[in-house]
Amino acid sequence: MTNAKKRRVSADDVLRLLAEEQGRVEWQPRYDPASELVYTILSQHTSDINSGRAFENLMAEFESLEAVARGPVDRVQHAIRMGGLAKTKAPRIMAVLQMLEREVGSYDLSFLREMPLDEAKAWLKRLPGIGPKTAAIVLCFSMGLPAMPVDTHIHRVAKRLGLVGPKITAEKAHDILESKVPPDDVFPFHMYLIRHGRAVCKAQRPQCERCVLADECPSQPAFERSARRKRKTRRRAA
Repeated sequence: MTNAKKRRVSADDVLRLLAEEQGRVEWQPRYDPASELVYTILSQHTSDINSGRAFENLMAEFESLEAVARGPVDRVQHAIRMGGLAKTKAPRIMAVLQMLEREVGSYDLSFLREMPLDEAKAWLKRLPGIGPKTAAIVLCFSMGLPAMPVDTHIHRVAKRLGLVGPKITAEKAHDILESKVPPDDVFPFHMYLIRHGRAVCKAQRPQCERCVLADECPSQPAFERSARRKRKTRRRAA
């Protein structure tokens, strides 16, 4: 059996083994950058299904980002209500769009492609309520730039695999994980980890028995010991 002290999963292992399991990942733009920005604000603290419905309903109601920026806020709030936290998200979306209009003169954010990646991130993080995760999502998903979004699934999996230290925050993990793979691999690296976290390396009951990374995962022995203790407890109680 592999010695737990020597267990190590590299970013290359993740790319290779999860690609074999999940198949090849191809980047395709989801929305234009400004729309992606609005969609990502809507996705905060809710499911992909609810945020997608909220965005579709918002655009059906207002037809353009210019109209959304003008509001009024209660109408925006009503349009996005199925996405949750509408009272917070509606004024935030309007503030972001209004700031874009003031500073850029339009909602065309294509100029971010010409900036160094760190500067593009910093520019987006100046916008109201936009942190490293939202900035990375916009740059990665709408522009195909090598920015690494880190959500709760990726943060959890990265810590369990030892890709980041146990005390590294999600905010700090963005740059650490981004630096572990070549730029062309950042998007698949993100997708493989998030899918793995949702389907296999779950928060409460990680399914180590079906994990292709388990043999070298430094966390697997502890989860296995915990599972054995639970099985013994159930047998004694039966």
